[in-house]
Amino acid sequence: MHIWVDADACPNVIKEILFKAALRREVPVTLVANAFLSVPPSPLIKAVQVASGFDEADKEIVRLVKSGDLVITADIPLANAIVDKGATGLNPRGELYTEDNVKGLLRMRNLMEELRSGGMVSGGPAPLGPKDKQEFTNQLDRFLTRSLRKG
Repeated sequence: MHIWVDADACPNVIKEILFKAALRREVPVTLVANAFLSVPPSPLIKAVQVASGFDEADKEIVRLVKSGDLVITADIPLANAIVDKGATGLNPRGELYTEDNVKGLLRMRNLMEELRSGGMVSGGPAPLGPKDKQEFTNQLDRFLTRSLRKG
């Protein structure tokens, strides 16, 4: 089991939670981004810098992810791609992306993108709050508990 992080847009508070979980649960975590990232010194935590460009980090995550892995991302098309490979996604607000929900979430995302481009809807998600951080932590803990029990 490996945790992959779509790190370009991942909030720092979420990265800190992941670093602690990696050390506590002895699970490898890899941050993938277009820019250099500093990570704590640990054989369990590393960062991979990919070329600049649209979706380069996403492509690298899809290439590396394996069935049973967890990917931290708010990018629903990326979540769809990794779920197709047997992995699970978790967004920074604590919502899991699974076979049961990712296709519907992708359709909703595409509809909202159409409405925004047509000027019918504006704005984006609210800033990450304490409730979101707690929900992320809880979902991460449940996922790791289930996965490590199986392994």
